[in-house]
Amino acid sequence: MTHHAANDDTLLARAFVAGEPGARDRLLARFLPRVLRWAARLGGPAVDPEDIAQEVFIVVIRRLGDVDDLDRVSAWLYGVTRKVVAQHRRRAWLRRWVPGASTERHSERPGPEARMQTSEVGAAVQGVLEQLPAAQREALILCDLEERTLQEASELAGVPLGTMKSRLRLARERFRRLAVQRDLVGLLPAGEAT
Repeated sequence: MTHHAANDDTLLARAFVAGEPGARDRLLARFLPRVLRWAARLGGPAVDPEDIAQEVFIVVIRRLGDVDDLDRVSAWLYGVTRKVVAQHRRRAWLRRWVPGASTERHSERPGPEARMQTSEVGAAVQGVLEQLPAAQREALILCDLEERTLQEASELAGVPLGTMKSRLRLARERFRRLAVQRDLVGLLPAGEAT
């Protein structure tokens, strides 16, 4: 982004905070493509960029007036988008990988036996994940559960590629060992149980 664009962002943010007529619509029109692009890139296929953008703009409308340095409004907007994406990714991960943890209501409910089994497996997997150090858990989730490349994962986490490789290797080893201890061998990818 050019210096001129940053100035335009600041001027628009100041106009919005001052309550100038039409400033909110201009601000949303200017920032929406950027937020959608960030949401799609940070969130990946598991999240809906439009849902993220809606939540981001709720925060923008409510809190932009509290921002101390409107010269850095773009950085603030990116930070808000990143936090909302992280929330959506956690929810998407729970829906996808921890059976029974959907945050949405379903009209068709499985029977009690299926719910119990699903809940037990989900709790066991979550228990294994929680035993991993946070950095290793993040690497495993980004690379193995979300199927991101090591490069994408290192960029998202803000760490060097070599660090991400090391974290992923350690996470896989520890997850495998803990899964075997909990008799979750059937959940491991082919060849991982040995």
